[in-house]
Amino acid sequence: MPKINTVKGKIDPNDLGFTLMHEHLCNTSAGIPKAFPSLLDRSEAIDRAVNFLDEAEKEGVRSFIDVTTMDLGRDMDLIQRVADRTEIHIVVATGIWIDVPRAIDRGVSVDRLAEAFIRDIEVGLDGTSVKPGIIKVATDERGVTPVNETILRAAARASRHTGIPITTHTSAQDKVGIGQIKVFEQEGLDLSTVYIGHSNDTDDLEYLSYIANKGCTIGMDRYPGGRLGGLQWKERTQTVKNLIDLGLVEKVTLSHDYPMTMMLEDKAELERQSSAYNPDGIAFINRQVIPLLKEMGVTDEQIDIMMIDVPRRYFGGA
Repeated sequence: MPKINTVKGKIDPNDLGFTLMHEHLCNTSAGIPKAFPSLLDRSEAIDRAVNFLDEAEKEGVRSFIDVTTMDLGRDMDLIQRVADRTEIHIVVATGIWIDVPRAIDRGVSVDRLAEAFIRDIEVGLDGTSVKPGIIKVATDERGVTPVNETILRAAARASRHTGIPITTHTSAQDKVGIGQIKVFEQEGLDLSTVYIGHSNDTDDLEYLSYIANKGCTIGMDRYPGGRLGGLQWKERTQTVKNLIDLGLVEKVTLSHDYPMTMMLEDKAELERQSSAYNPDGIAFINRQVIPLLKEMGVTDEQIDIMMIDVPRRYFGGA
């Protein structure tokens, strides 16, 4: 059975437990942590992340997948300091989100980019010995553009070489997961190692069933949702129930995509926005969604499948 890279070292997939598959300890932008460190109160960001993780651990969360890439300002020093203060397993990512660096957009080949991802996986991220356990890519509402195709193919080749799975950001309303899957298929990737994210931004069961039937994991990972329009959290939860009723529970998992800290100068405004949008942070699923699912008739066994079994199998566990 393959091992999973975490910030503190390798673990067995069976040790993941209840897992949040798409989260962020801190989001900024590429280069910010090193070039402009004064734009972020690091000590407060670390304390804030630890507090959120402590609350989630009390609710039963055991593993946390941080999909913050270099263009989202991945800060390995901050991540390591947080990991030192929590018992929750933290898995970090290589890859590229949608803020693609201009130098990559201007001509880096698929194979050279794949080699860069592979180096992260085999050597470590950003000058540390911490190795990523996942590869993050993203496709927005424009669909698979030429540079996006380069990144998707590079991720697929790195995944095939290392065995590290892929997670994606998508515009679900535009069904861009279909284009991602097409590229991965062309690259010969085992689609059971692919997680199609932000899928609960739509309630299109035909689209969601397509993802599952291709063998991918459906990431219902924007909770509560509705902040910028779109489906509210109870509508998103009804879609989860509909997928379970279609017999797809073994391809579904839930998460928040909750950035614990971003660069907002007004700390009071940060707290106000966070509390108004989601007072439970990364415990929202445990405190709000799971109770509603149970009211809808979802069993404890089905919840365990989504939150424990699906992540374990995605990472190669039996």
